[in-house]
Amino acid sequence: MKRPTARSAVASWRADVLFWFVGPSILIVWAVFGSPSVDYRLVALGSIVPLADVPLGGPRLAHSLSGAAIVLVVVMLGARGQRRRQRRWLGLPIGMLLHLVLDGAWADTQAFWWPFFGGAWSTASLAEGGRGLALNGMFELVGLAACAWGYHRFRLEEPARRRVFLRSGQVGRDIVPPW
Repeated sequence: MKRPTARSAVASWRADVLFWFVGPSILIVWAVFGSPSVDYRLVALGSIVPLADVPLGGPRLAHSLSGAAIVLVVVMLGARGQRRRQRRWLGLPIGMLLHLVLDGAWADTQAFWWPFFGGAWSTASLAEGGRGLALNGMFELVGLAACAWGYHRFRLEEPARRRVFLRSGQVGRDIVPPW
């Protein structure tokens, strides 16, 4: 199997998959945790951090469980004794983990479990570039629909709520999952 070059990976990925990671990641965290105090901006940011591997031509640290674990340790140690700051920044590694789930990164054992199955990087291509334009387009539409649903569910069309969200990443305390 021919290893993709950084140029071919970027050319095949372009901006085809962004909302697929952002929208569902925010909604999954909201549905699972149901917390208005999560910084959903950091969840969104974390969900696209693994895209940093795209110019490298294949899955690297950001597409491994180790990458998210390292970020988690940095967050916990970097904000030691500051529970609010830790809680806020936990959105970053959570978003990274959700990217791995949404991307199916766990299907590539060598990349996902790096370095536990050997120190060499996986030679597989990134799913972001290997699915094709049509499938990536469908994923993006699902991601955009999730973003639109979240925008309305979190009532971000209201200027005051939108300001709070943009400033703090939080949704109103009255916005909780229905279950």
